This record gives sequence, structure tokens and C-alpha cells, in this order.
Amino acid sequence: MGLASSTPKASSNNPASKEKMTNTKDNKVEEVKESEEISKAFAAVAGVRKEVDKLSERVAALEVAVNSGTKVTDEEFVVPAELLMRELLKLDGIEAEGEARLQRKAEVRRIQKHHETLDKLKTRNSNPFSDKHKAVSVTTNWETFDSGMGSLTAPPPMSSSTNTTQDWERFD
Repeated sequence: MGLASSTPKASSNNPASKEKMTNTKDNKVEEVKESEEISKAFAAVAGVRKEVDKLSERVAALEVAVNSGTKVTDEEFVVPAELLMRELLKLDGIEAEGEARLQRKAEVRRIQKHHETLDKLKTRNSNPFSDKHKAVSVTTNWETFDSGMGSLTAPPPMSSSTNTTQDWERFD
């Protein structure tokens, strides 16, 4: 006959061990969910990348056509630009963290670059008499504001073309 151990065993009836098992299971479930979300984000970005690859071929073909002097219809610029914007919206809807987020950002920049190229090509195509090697660059300068309610210094006085006199009529 064996002697019974004096230390209690961790059994499934022990509330402390049940809590530890539940916490461990919850942590594993959360890790699996996070892993699935990351995988979904990678897959979604990869899907967008595949579509952007196809569109980049169209942009390259348009670039060759415009640079060779071939007149291209405006619709041939508008359609790829719209498709690029759709892909940009898809990327905007992807929630990603870590590496997936970096990949999403890279695709956003890539789409923006292709869109800028299309804009330049469209401008160059619309003006066939311009120098083919000079691209028109259209940039937006955004005004930035300092934090706070405004400046503490008054604006400089504006010059006026009218002469003002000090002859005021008084009403009592």
C-alpha cells in the first residue's frame, strides 16, 4: 500500500488552477486572433499589390506612348487613375500593425507615385508642342498653422491708394 501525499494536487476542482487555465486559454485565443488579423492584413495588402502591379504596367505603357509622341485619349489616363484610387481606398480599409502596416504604407506611396506619373503624362500629352523631356510638376503647398489662437502681433498696416484727411465732421 502506498502512502498518500500530503501536498494537494492541482485538480480541475481547484478554483485557482481553473483561473490559470482560463487565462492561458484566453491568451492563446487572443494570440491566434492577432495572428489571423495579421495574416488577413498581409493577404489584403498582397491583393492590392497584385492589382497595382497590373496598373503599373498600364502606366509604363502610357509613358512609352506619350514619350514617343503618340497622342493618347484622356480616357486612357482617367481609367487607370480611377482604378489606382480604388486600390488606395482598399488600403485605407485595411487595419494593420507592425510589418503589415509598413507594407500598406509602401503600397500607398507607390500608388501615389503612379498617380503623379499619370498626371504628368496627361499634361505632357495635352500639350504636344512642349519639350517632351520636361515634365510639368504640379505640387500643392499646404499652409500650416501654429498651435494656439493666433499671433500676438498685429498685422502690418496695408498701404492705401487713397489719402485720408483728419477733417471730420462732428455731431453733438
